Amino acid sequence: MAGPENDSMIMWWQVLLLVGAGGALGGLTRFWLVQWIDNRTGGGRFPWGTLAVNVSGALMIGLALGRVSGPALTSWLWLLLVVGVLGSFTTVSSFSLQVVGVAERDGLRPAVLYILLTLAGGLTLVSLGYGLARAAGGAA
Repeated sequence: MAGPENDSMIMWWQVLLLVGAGGALGGLTRFWLVQWIDNRTGGGRFPWGTLAVNVSGALMIGLALGRVSGPALTSWLWLLLVVGVLGSFTTVSSFSLQVVGVAERDGLRPAVLYILLTLAGGLTLVSLGYGLARAAGGAA
């Protein structure tokens, strides 16, 4: 399982423009949607906006992947929408796509290992970074 075949007609600078434009759109959409949802759910005591973005992005990347399994999205559309828009809208969608790919290619055990290493590593390193920054005189 992978993205569409490489389209040799797409130049490197076009890849940068497609991913960059999609990334800008996805990041701005994420920011707006999180703010909009959090403002309507009590000001962010629970991260409803981030949760909504993460699960909706995972759904959208699954839909894109399902589309590639049939009539393939063209490379430029994959770069713009999946890598650019959804990649910056939520990294959970990219993570989820990779988990499905590992499970499909290598089996359930490596996929579960990838999930556990990603979550444990991410949480551990955020905590470590936070502690180091505080110890160095960061925000109180």
